[in-house]
Parts: sequence; structure tokens; C-alpha cells
Amino acid sequence: MKPELSVVIPVYNEESGLAKLFERLYPALDALGISYEILYVNDGSRDKSAAILAEQFRLRPDVTRVVLFNGNFGQHMAILAGFEATRGDIVVTLDADLQNPPEEIGNLVAKMREGYDYVGSIRRKRQDSAWRTVASKAMNLLREKITGIRMTDQGNMLRAYGRNVVDLINQCQEVNTFVPALAYTFARKETEIVVEHEERSAGESKYSLYSLIRLNFDLVTGFSIMPLQLFSLIGIVLSFASAALFFILVARRFLFGAEVQGVFTLFAFAFFLMGMILFGIGLVGEYVGRIYQQVRARPRYVVQAMLEQSSAEDKQAS
Repeated sequence: MKPELSVVIPVYNEESGLAKLFERLYPALDALGISYEILYVNDGSRDKSAAILAEQFRLRPDVTRVVLFNGNFGQHMAILAGFEATRGDIVVTLDADLQNPPEEIGNLVAKMREGYDYVGSIRRKRQDSAWRTVASKAMNLLREKITGIRMTDQGNMLRAYGRNVVDLINQCQEVNTFVPALAYTFARKETEIVVEHEERSAGESKYSLYSLIRLNFDLVTGFSIMPLQLFSLIGIVLSFASAALFFILVARRFLFGAEVQGVFTLFAFAFFLMGMILFGIGLVGEYVGRIYQQVRARPRYVVQAMLEQSSAEDKQAS
């Protein structure tokens, strides 16, 4: 049977918190009184997460499905794999660390029923570390200015997607992407709601500062070419400025003779321009690298196995 709701949960080394997730998730969904399915996507966990998920499938095979990757492909690839396997009209993404309470899923579903096809969420009171909160807000502001995508809280993965949006996302074959931003570009009517936020139930965050920077590089370069255009404008301005400086120095030489003053200022200008050139090369390299990854056409992820109830079992159960 086709469920009304599908919940996609990426899992990576979450063995210490999965039991608590199960204790809260299933009762919260049962209380909604609608048909649902839960898709856990094990993203190459090195702990016992896969075994725990397999055991949970045996306990609740009617609503539980498990996708097992044969390696670590990243959170967004896990979400995309879950999207391809979903059958519900409403698809909700949820982290496995319980920072987003499963009880908030009902609020997302209620908002979707008002006619929206994409509902984002804003954490009421973030429980992250100070540096993570500041970095996230700065990245949010930069992303909005560059891409024009308005997401108040881009780091929060508790979101709801309509079937039309999920189907469009499934047609995309991007190697580097950011699922909430991709959904924003496809949604006809989007909105956001405020949700609660809790501390991690167990384990540690899988995102380091470097990972967050890389994620935002993917977001910016995957949805806008403005950085390239901006750098081109900077190059034009610097070219005119350097030409003007050249004529000024020539005029001073004819008027005042040879001078040694200001040589260190010239060195500073030279180092500044070299830094800009290196930055520009790196920026172009980011785009070229993504083109290189895309044209190789390698699989974005590899599914080792999938645990789900067969159609024959479904008919027997009914």
C-alpha cells in the first residue's frame, strides 16, 4: 500500500542514539493516525548502526525499510537515495541524533496539508556550540546574497517535501548538491515554521568546520555563477586601478626624478594582486572540479542491500 507519509533518516555512526530515536519516532508517527513508512539510509557506518537498523526492521517490517550503502557517500547522497525509494505523498527528512524532535513531524504534515509543497523549519533555540551557530548564520547570509535562495536556517534538516518536488529532485543527476536548496528551486509554494531544537541524545556531530565550509562551497557553486562574475568585475576594477597607478608613477618619475620611496607600498600591492590571482584560480578550480566530477558520470552512491517487506508479505498481512 502507498503510505501518505515517508520519513527519510540518514544514519552514520549513530549506534548510541538509535534506541532513543526508535522510542520516540514510532509513537510520534503512530499518533498521527495516517499511513507511513520510515526509510533509514545507513551511510557506511563503521559501528553497529547497520545491525541495529536490521534488528529494528525485523521488529517493525510493516513500516520500516533500510537502505545500506557499501561506503560513506555523505548525508545528502543518503537523502537522495531515500527520496528515490520513497512512496509517500509527503516526504520528511529527519536527522538521527534527535536534535530535531520527531514529535515536530506532525506540525510539518499539518502545514503541508494547507497547500504547500515545501516546508522548511527554523530552530527556536539552537543547542549547538557558539562557533557553530555564528558560522551557520554567516554562511546563511552569504548564501542568500549569492544564490538568492532564502532559507532562514539552512543547517536544519527537518523539512517536508511534496511528491512533485521529490519527483523533480529524483530526475536530477548532480554529483554535488544541497537538497533543501534544490527543493526550493522546484517548489511552487514554500514556507517555513518554527520547531524545537534539542541537544544531541548521544554521540558527536559529524560536521567539522572544514565539512561545513565544503558544504557551503557545494551550495554556492552548485546554484550560482555569481562568484565567477563578481571576480571578473574585481579583475576589471583592479586592471584599471593598476593602469592608473602606472601612469601616476611615470608622471612622478618625469616630474621628480627617480624615487625609492614607496617601494614597500608597491610590494604590498604586488602581494595583494598575487593573492587575488591565486584566489581566482582556486575559485575557477572549484567550478572546474565539479564539472570534472560530473562528466565522469560515476554512481553518486552504491547500495549494498535494501531491507523491506516484499509485496507478497504485504498481501498476506492485509
